[in-house]
This record gives sequence, C-alpha cells and structure tokens, in this order.
Amino acid sequence: MDKTYRNFFGLKREPFGTDLKTKEVFQTEELKAVFKRFDYAVRLGGMALVTGEIGSGKSTALRYSADQLHPSEFKTFYVTATSGSILELYRQITAEMGIHASSNSKAVMTRLIKHEIIELVDGKKMKVVLIIDEASLLRLEVLAELHTICQFHKDSKPWLPVILAGQANLIDKMIYRASAPIASRIIARSHMEGLDLQGMQIYLEHHLHLAGVETKLFEDAAVTAIHQGSGGLLRKANHLARGALIAAASNQSLAVTPEHVRLAATEIF
Repeated sequence: MDKTYRNFFGLKREPFGTDLKTKEVFQTEELKAVFKRFDYAVRLGGMALVTGEIGSGKSTALRYSADQLHPSEFKTFYVTATSGSILELYRQITAEMGIHASSNSKAVMTRLIKHEIIELVDGKKMKVVLIIDEASLLRLEVLAELHTICQFHKDSKPWLPVILAGQANLIDKMIYRASAPIASRIIARSHMEGLDLQGMQIYLEHHLHLAGVETKLFEDAAVTAIHQGSGGLLRKANHLARGALIAAASNQSLAVTPEHVRLAATEIF
C-alpha cells in the first residue's frame, strides 16, 4: 500500500502495528486478567490456560506477561505448537532450550528437557517458564503426555510452570479423559473477548497517539463501523483502521468516515 498516507496525516510511524514495546501495549481488562493468572501460575509452578478467538490479542498478552519477568531471575521458553506428535513438540522445546541432541525416544527427550530444567533451577538458581502458544493445535495424545516433563522429585517440585494458549476449543480438549492428567494441573484460566465500543474508541486513540497524532481522526460512526466489522477483535480492527486511513488519505479527507472503513473491509477477510 502507498505509505504517503502517513505524511498526509502526519504519522511519525506505521500505525496499528504489532511490534510494540511492552510499555506501549494497550492494557485492556482482558490483558490484565491474563497477566494476573500468568503471574499466579508462575509463582506456584502450575499451569494456566489462555484462550480467545483468532486476533483477540492472546500472543500480545503472553508477550506482555513474559516481559514482566526479570531476565536475571527467570528463563522463559516460548514455542508455537503444531499438530505433530509429542516428539515434535519435545524437539521444539529442546531447540528453544539450545539442546542440540535429538532422539526418537520419548524417554530420552523427556530426560534431556528435565535435565536442562534441573540445571537451571537447581544449578543456576533460576526459575523456568514454558509458554506454548497455539496449544489448541495439540493432539489429545500429546496433551495426555505433556505433564510428564513437569514432574520433578516424584512430582514434589513445581519447577516448570506451563502457560497454554490457544483458541476456545482448547478448553473442549481438556474435558476428554485422556487430558485429565494435564487438566488437573491447571490452576488458572482466562478467556480473551473482543473490545466493547468504548474500549475500541480508546484503543484507536491509543495507537494514533503512539504514531504521533493527538487529533481525532476517526468519526464516531467510523469507530462504530470498525468495532462492528472487527467484532472487537484487535487484529482485524488494526487492519480496518489502517486501511481506512489509507482510503481517507486517497480521498484527501482529514476525517475517516464509515465509507472509508467499508473500503478497507473490501481488502481483508
């Protein structure tokens, strides 16, 4: 897309981006709720569940929460799940940990992961956190075994808190009997909803402020159109808002109208 719209509106940077510093993240009530449960699970060494629709801000909430952990005290491992086997997940975890050894044995891979955690916790006196994003993709047989890497000293040491994040069907997977061992370890869960209309207004103003604009660019009806078109979900709202700015600049309009939002909507799904 033509970037001249940034000059037209006096934007100092690309608006509605996702590459924000932690202090720039818009703190919705849902994000705050995720952080509280994230912190609770980490402190107790348990598991937490974060669910939400696609584009609701789960990954941003995870990044925000993880960034609150001091790097001198915590070691955070972050993996994005796939629909592969437990061995594939173990290989992702060992790669994230910097372990280059690999095996086709689940027992060997489990031992490698647990040995690294013991070295960090017992040897270097650090706390470890494992974040698994897109966990709703995990197979039931993977969920049935995942808890085994959390067991230390006959399951008496909660050394590996795990944060599982994914779409709402992740909750459904926890109901199956095969998932009972991991479901029993979940001590907190949070579901991220879309913003309401007032929240969307504040969210748009927040991002314009980050881009260096203090004036009101979106008409009230345009905010309503973005809210309705996105269902309050942040990712789609970002696309609609940016696209509407581009459409307004193309029309040499200093105010973003519902028609500009409609034009933006024709470019996205």
